[in-house]
Amino acid sequence: MLTKFGWQIRKFTVSGKQFTVSIHSLNHHSLIHSSMSLQEAQQEVDHWIKTYGVRYFSELTNMAILTEEVGELARIMARTYGDQSFKKSDLDKNLADEMADVLWVLMCLANQTGVDLTEAFQKNLDKKTKRDATRHLNNDKLR
Repeated sequence: MLTKFGWQIRKFTVSGKQFTVSIHSLNHHSLIHSSMSLQEAQQEVDHWIKTYGVRYFSELTNMAILTEEVGELARIMARTYGDQSFKKSDLDKNLADEMADVLWVLMCLANQTGVDLTEAFQKNLDKKTKRDATRHLNNDKLR
């Protein structure tokens, strides 16, 4: 165990995977850092919902929430990479956090509708590879 600036850092291995747990001595919150598959992430979301969220919101509510989260992400993108300037209310927004919010709600919807995102992503990647194998390579606009 290593202690640094109030953080206790512990490394351990579970089922062959390396994890680092950082626990702040002031607030006892822990953060687990590891690579996680889409399937594992879906399981973590499901566990969190059932433990802390009581139950999933309805699919239509989650669709509306997903739209809201994508809008928040779009706002940051427009101000960071587009022509709009930041407002005071935008300054505390975090691009990575907004992307994670979108991913979270998408995983909720996948869990609710029985979609295995690992399988769906692989099929989608295969579809794009077959369809676009030479399309973009031959696009002069991309050179």
